[in-house]
Amino acid sequence: MNIKLRLKIMIFLQFFIWGSWLVTFGSYMINTLNFTGAQVGIVYSSNGLAAIIMPSLIGIIADRWVKANVLYGILHFLGAITLFTAAEISDPTMMFWIMLFNSIVYMPTLALSNTISYYYLENKGFDVVKDFPPIRVYGTIGFILAMWIISLAKIELSNVQLFIASGSSLLLALYTISLPACPTSNAIKDKSLVSLLGLDAFVMFKDKKMALFLIFAMLLGVALQITNTFGDPFLHDFALNPDYKNSFAVKYPAILLSVSQISEVFFILTIPFFLRKYGIKKVILISMVGWTLRFVFFGYGSPIGGGFLLLLLSMIVYGCAFDFFNISGAIFVEKEVDHRIRASAQGLFSTMVNGVGAYVGAVVSGKVVDYFTVDGVRNWQYIWLVFGAYTLVLAIIFALTFKYKHDSNAMKNVTAKN
Repeated sequence: MNIKLRLKIMIFLQFFIWGSWLVTFGSYMINTLNFTGAQVGIVYSSNGLAAIIMPSLIGIIADRWVKANVLYGILHFLGAITLFTAAEISDPTMMFWIMLFNSIVYMPTLALSNTISYYYLENKGFDVVKDFPPIRVYGTIGFILAMWIISLAKIELSNVQLFIASGSSLLLALYTISLPACPTSNAIKDKSLVSLLGLDAFVMFKDKKMALFLIFAMLLGVALQITNTFGDPFLHDFALNPDYKNSFAVKYPAILLSVSQISEVFFILTIPFFLRKYGIKKVILISMVGWTLRFVFFGYGSPIGGGFLLLLLSMIVYGCAFDFFNISGAIFVEKEVDHRIRASAQGLFSTMVNGVGAYVGAVVSGKVVDYFTVDGVRNWQYIWLVFGAYTLVLAIIFALTFKYKHDSNAMKNVTAKN
């Protein structure tokens, strides 16, 4: 089996695990375990907490002491145990602690899967920039396929989704045994702990422009976590209306939501054009408008007629909203920072979005959902319009405060490399 195929299988399983529960777990907790919105938000906040520090710490271990592929397998084995345990839990406090431990062992594997892929490709003489993206897309395929399986099997409200995720994690742990060894780096051992933790990237906050950019990246990370947490429960609640009970959106909500991930694939291809033509400020503004439309379309959408078209448009616009700030933001950081701290800077950008932003988004969105819940009935239109107002205000403030002169030639060079 050639190395590219082996990496495709690894990346596919990596995201199949996540797709098995990330989007639908909130519906299971709300509808089956009767958790409140705040309790669901707290459970989802575990992803953000783990993403703040764990990737860097696990990275140090992989660089200095334990081969990356071995550590990767150990983490997925522990993940299999925690997901299996979570399937048997019905107490919100215990669920938080179990899912926090799951996040602690899963979140670092996202970076480790990249590290392993880069090493194997370079070792075999492949061009990482050219050859890794076609491999990485199998992760998106795995995520989408998992969502479809969970939805078609009608287990979105069942703990079976966690058993499937657990089994997939165990399979990936066993699969890593067949992978070639990734040696630890002697060079990295000479680096200071500050550099390895990515703390030297905090120099970016001395630059007003970069400081503002990172703050807004964190605030947009809040918007991303909102839909991860409550998108599926929102669609499930349409079942409370007898007119919608047999609609596609109610019967297969995860499949409808998977259109968001499909949209991502297409919008990624447009990023080089938009960055070269309009620059990072306008691209981020487009993303913020995209998030606003995502929430507004949710607010006025319904499972039938013109309302279903709005739901579908919400899924499509998600690809623009996500890619134009997440992927474009990473490219902007690559262009702006000193090459000596590029890796650390990318780590800091990810921490702001997937760590701090995700944590705040999960906690705050849960409280907003509970605020607009009366006698167990959630007023989703008000909820989504509040979130839409949030991203709209964010766009206005960003437009007024973020100053950046676009250099189309410089950005053309960077997007060509990426």
